[in-house]
Amino acid sequence: MNSFKLYWNFARPFTLVPPMVGIFSGSLIGYGATHARLSPLHILLAVLAAGVLNAASNGLNQICDFKNDCVNKPHRPLPSGRMTRRQAWIFVAVTYCLALGMVAVVNWQTFAIYVVAALATVAYSAPPVRLKRHPVGSNVIISLIRGELLKVAGWAAVATVLNSVEPWYIGFIYLVFLLGATTTKDFADIDGDRAAGCITLPVKYGATWSARAISPSFIVPWLLLPLGLYLKILSGNPTAIIVLSIVMLCWGSYVVYLINDDPRRLVTEGENHPGWHHMYWMMMVGHLGLATAYLIG
Repeated sequence: MNSFKLYWNFARPFTLVPPMVGIFSGSLIGYGATHARLSPLHILLAVLAAGVLNAASNGLNQICDFKNDCVNKPHRPLPSGRMTRRQAWIFVAVTYCLALGMVAVVNWQTFAIYVVAALATVAYSAPPVRLKRHPVGSNVIISLIRGELLKVAGWAAVATVLNSVEPWYIGFIYLVFLLGATTTKDFADIDGDRAAGCITLPVKYGATWSARAISPSFIVPWLLLPLGLYLKILSGNPTAIIVLSIVMLCWGSYVVYLINDDPRRLVTEGENHPGWHHMYWMMMVGHLGLATAYLIG
């Protein structure tokens, strides 16, 4: 039981939920748009694989961030000494293989997207690429994996993504959101990131400038929803999509207020700052809200 808790904490379970919700909602959106034949087993495997792949990515990131975490998060399994590097590497290897093995059963498009996503997580965390060291590259790769490719992979579990721009447009909405919103996790890590040579936006430009710079990502994505209707790209229920857009715009405006009201709190409170929690909840509500719009469309 103690070993299970150790690996469970190492996987960072709270962060596993949004990608699983994203894949599930992407599958529902794909079904609502195409009315393709559903395979509950394929959807289940794609959803579980998303969580397992995210756990693998989290583990690899903690191995590569050991120096950072000794300063920023000394309570985590590796810097606290509760887990050895060998145990960590075994966990990472098993979870990467398990995730790709599960999704290989679904279809070749979904498998290919997961392979690209897995390689991108390695490029984000591991040397020599280690895009986490770059203020723009780190945000771009995260938004690509957990925004664009997440929604496309969910759709691909149900229907092809090669003959329509719709799944890619939907993925782009979440890419724009995460392009800035993902920085909310970096504010509390300034000291450790600076010591380890990871030049995130807060490290390079400070909390105040960074909070302002990421603010549009809490607003612009939800304007893309009515734009998609106007361009006749989105085929979900128009009324539901407009309602979702309004709700998310109001919510996003509130988060913009929170992170800009006192940017220093982002540094001192870190993952306890409301802005960080709102980012995760906005992502999940956005996923499920759009899926609902397609199911009633």
